[in-house]
Amino acid sequence: MRPDLGNWRARCSFGLWANAFYCMRSLFIFVLIACGWPALAQLTHTTRLELPITPTWNEKYALLPLGERGGLVAYHRVDDYSRQPHQFRFIRIDTALATRWAFEFKLPEKYVPLQTFDNEQYLFHLYSQPNSEKIAVMRLNLEDGAIDFYDGQMPSGLDISQFKVMGNVAYLSGYYRSRPVVMAFSLFDRSFRIFQGLYVNHMELGSMEVDPFRQEVHVLTHSPKKRCQFAVRSYSPDGKPLRIIEYDGLQQSLITGKILPISADESLLVGNYSADCTPYSQGIYVTRIYHNETGKLTVRTDRGEAIRYFDFSKLKNFFNYMNPKRQQKLLARVLKRRQLGKDYKFHYRLLVHELMPTPTGLRMAAEVYFPQYKSSPSSMFYNRTLLLNSMSSAAPFYSYTPRPAIDRSSVGYQYTHAFICEFDRQGNLVWDNCLPIKELSDIALSQKVQVLSKDDQVVLAYTKDAQITTQLIERDSVLRSDEPVKMQTGLDTEKVLSSADDAVQAWYGPHFVATGYQKIIPPRGSNRLPRDVFYLNKLRYDTTPAAPVAAQKGN
Repeated sequence: MRPDLGNWRARCSFGLWANAFYCMRSLFIFVLIACGWPALAQLTHTTRLELPITPTWNEKYALLPLGERGGLVAYHRVDDYSRQPHQFRFIRIDTALATRWAFEFKLPEKYVPLQTFDNEQYLFHLYSQPNSEKIAVMRLNLEDGAIDFYDGQMPSGLDISQFKVMGNVAYLSGYYRSRPVVMAFSLFDRSFRIFQGLYVNHMELGSMEVDPFRQEVHVLTHSPKKRCQFAVRSYSPDGKPLRIIEYDGLQQSLITGKILPISADESLLVGNYSADCTPYSQGIYVTRIYHNETGKLTVRTDRGEAIRYFDFSKLKNFFNYMNPKRQQKLLARVLKRRQLGKDYKFHYRLLVHELMPTPTGLRMAAEVYFPQYKSSPSSMFYNRTLLLNSMSSAAPFYSYTPRPAIDRSSVGYQYTHAFICEFDRQGNLVWDNCLPIKELSDIALSQKVQVLSKDDQVVLAYTKDAQITTQLIERDSVLRSDEPVKMQTGLDTEKVLSSADDAVQAWYGPHFVATGYQKIIPPRGSNRLPRDVFYLNKLRYDTTPAAPVAAQKGN
């Protein structure tokens, strides 16, 4: 069924492919019940789902976890010989990995996928027609699979970098002729509105955040050539300016920011800052936004009254990714600089996660990395690519942009460690902790560490070489650092010949879900054929702590 380019609803049947999928799914769930999973350390495999792939096709899968509601598996195939080359299948699963429903969708011709966004109710896809101003938004209801399609024509070209939706309005941010632009696209009447005050020279877009509670859109900008000015620009849903908060100063320069509401009138702005207007982080900061204020406000970042700064050297566990001897040498250099009345300048780059609210404040996690050049291919780069992110309502759960094959000139990123901090509602640091990341690199900068929380206990996890590394912490103590757990199939006798894009995501309660691609060969003498699959492994983490770890060992 080919949809009209207007508002439409489509509910498609499975067809022959889906019947085959049901048979395969039932087979492998039966195998798991019959054979079970071996208990591996504190992370135990419980259930597995396999979806077939054809290596000669241009296809990919992605999973959007939905907590205790289950998840959504998205399948995307590109068939260049078809009039409608982009074909999608959306499969809603429950927490037992059983299918609730599945629907197909064929993207109208000439459109190509750009970005995704999700909230509690819907998954949104953004499409565009190359070399034109035409865009379209697909909205998928996560409960019943109903699909709506909205198309429109932008008033001007836009190199789109971010896509968010609030209510019946989609928000697009990007650049036109090297200047930032944010526009609102009404899904109701297909009209566009351009936000005021952004189309100027020497301004860079940071993040764009939507606040459904207050019905505000926040655009964070950075002006390197204007005293490293960092600003939070807030707008009404239809693009009218509400307030501008400019953070201006030379000694402390804000780099990034995330906003979390803490009351009806206040939010906390949390991010990282530099000491000399560079992209290198010196530490993290916390400040407040008062939503009852309007107009233009200026905050001097050189003064400590309005902003609280936490230098990395003031964090208790930030450097625990190092071995003790290296850590002592670094802290000694920091102390020597302070005795001379100078600050020690760090050269860390941070990938800051979405803020996590707690009953008494918030938690912030970030990954520390540095750019590097890779001289040869390795197992971490694959042609079949999913950029699996944080699964929060503000982050897309997969990217349509393929990564190129690696060569000697390609730039990659080396991750050293992740850290997590908790703040109270007054912006006071309650505790911090650290997860060492050993020899993990990637060509694309994306979130690698997942966070699973239960009260004061937090599990941190990441994947490397088809193995999951976990660490259990409680506030500033490390309760357990587990040995890596290898991804497995449903049968002990089967062998994974190769794997790609292995990832782990926090799901619900004590559960993670691992995903990726595997080529599986059966045991010798078996009449089964080798198979290529996209797998989902449900994992349970036992938080029963062992004796506390006295000190973490770094590299």
